[in-house]
Amino acid sequence: MRKNLKAKAYVYPLPVLIVGTFDENGVPDAMNAAWGTVCDTAQVSICLSADHKTVKNLLKTKAFTVAMADAKNVVPADYVGVVSANNVADKIAKTGWHIQKSEFVNAPIIEELPLVLECKLVNYDRKTEICIGEVVNVSADEGILDENGKIDLTKFQPICYDCDTHGYYALGEKVGQAFSDGLKLK
Repeated sequence: MRKNLKAKAYVYPLPVLIVGTFDENGVPDAMNAAWGTVCDTAQVSICLSADHKTVKNLLKTKAFTVAMADAKNVVPADYVGVVSANNVADKIAKTGWHIQKSEFVNAPIIEELPLVLECKLVNYDRKTEICIGEVVNVSADEGILDENGKIDLTKFQPICYDCDTHGYYALGEKVGQAFSDGLKLK
């Protein structure tokens, strides 16, 4: 038996994305954004309200980073989502995160977050609040890579957000092999 839950955008999993920018004085900022996805082979799309300091920054610098939050960083990742840089001058300091400047764009890399997409702003639509970024580099901590230099989700443990219960959940257990398992039904 099935139950109707009404019209809701339940797409699982929703990655917990930490969007990083620098302000006009070079002060790093980050925010938690759960509504984001891949929209082309080298582009990401994230829904970001225009009133966020992060959005004001990326519109000025034309650059931002997108880090995937992981199980080790649930508390600081949530903190940058519940506290606004419009009200707290340097909220990154409270997280304990360390910042380095991207080599490729004018945006911060949060050293504690093991996977970071470094992006140039392609477009921000004020009506839809959709931000499109071109990924110009991906930076990964070697600790989440396997022996072949590929991302190993069992080492990484990215978290996802459940918009119904407001919970964070760690990912990581491999349950199948894409482009292979389905061939068993051929």
